[in-house]
Amino acid sequence: MTPFADVDQLAGLAVVVVVVLGYTAFRLATAFGRLPNGLETPGAVTIRRVRNQHRLVSRSWLEITGNAASGSRESTESRWLPVYFDPALLALTETTAEVTARTLRADAVRLYPSGRIRTGEPPGRLIDNASLPDPEAAEKGAKVTTPTRRLLLDAQSAVAAPFAALLWVYVMGGGLPAFVGATLVGAAVTVWLAAVRGSDPS
Repeated sequence: MTPFADVDQLAGLAVVVVVVLGYTAFRLATAFGRLPNGLETPGAVTIRRVRNQHRLVSRSWLEITGNAASGSRESTESRWLPVYFDPALLALTETTAEVTARTLRADAVRLYPSGRIRTGEPPGRLIDNASLPDPEAAEKGAKVTTPTRRLLLDAQSAVAAPFAALLWVYVMGGGLPAFVGATLVGAAVTVWLAAVRGSDPS
């Protein structure tokens, strides 16, 4: 028993921590190729970067349109792979990337998958990169990757935290301290979830 939470509330918080750590480990394992992400055939692929805006979430995707290592019909169809944002993506035009069982590199830059590959377009609005390299890409990359901008964008979904906190207090009990604590935890979890899923600040 603490001034802010009883045993049941602390147990619930512990469950949240375990879920956060477990899901983070899963995402990192996918990004570093320890878990399969759908890029199973090594070789050269043609890619282009697309920014996807779906509700409050913005992510970077690679549209993969070919695989030089395979002559099958499937290799010519578009596939979509979400990746973690890298400033190099801002200047990325359609190019050839090298794929192995664990890595994907484009123009000497390693890109890290933030999820599994899919055969259909991601839901939401798709914004293509320019067909020619942007000469101001480096400057834009420095601006959009500032911690303040990333935090502001990732925190958009935190508006739901007070409502989740009300439900927490209703189910688990507690007064104002429990509500404030649950709101802070909920806000932190939403910011974490946006970041770990590969938000795009551009």
